[in-house]
Amino acid sequence: MQQNANSIATRHPLPATAWSLRAWPPLLWQAREPTPARFEHLSTLIAHYDDAPGTATGQTVWAAQGDRGAAGMAWDWVELTQGVVAIADPMSVVTNLRLIGDGGEVLTAHEAACFLNQLLHELPWQREVQRALDSRAWS
Repeated sequence: MQQNANSIATRHPLPATAWSLRAWPPLLWQAREPTPARFEHLSTLIAHYDDAPGTATGQTVWAAQGDRGAAGMAWDWVELTQGVVAIADPMSVVTNLRLIGDGGEVLTAHEAACFLNQLLHELPWQREVQRALDSRAWS
């Protein structure tokens, strides 16, 4: 896939909030198959920032354009200490993806969480969040 973040954002304008990804049309993906599209960083929001290290929180939004449509994922993050960020709640990844299990069933949110977290851990999201924090520190 040779898409970039701008082309994904052009097809599916960035939602006003990360939570509005649920308004995107649902997209069915087999949970155990390789990811059919490459996710690109769309935005990172810093919701709280203080000069003291380890006090920032926010959201990051990622999207992919595959053959069957656009997929979006967003999650909250928290800065644990300067240079270290983590997912605030691994059970709260917001997405329009509906993951399908081996038997053809749609996985529950609890069942899907493992697959979604594996997918987002493969993304360079911490680097993008750190870039946003670094640019905020200079403004």
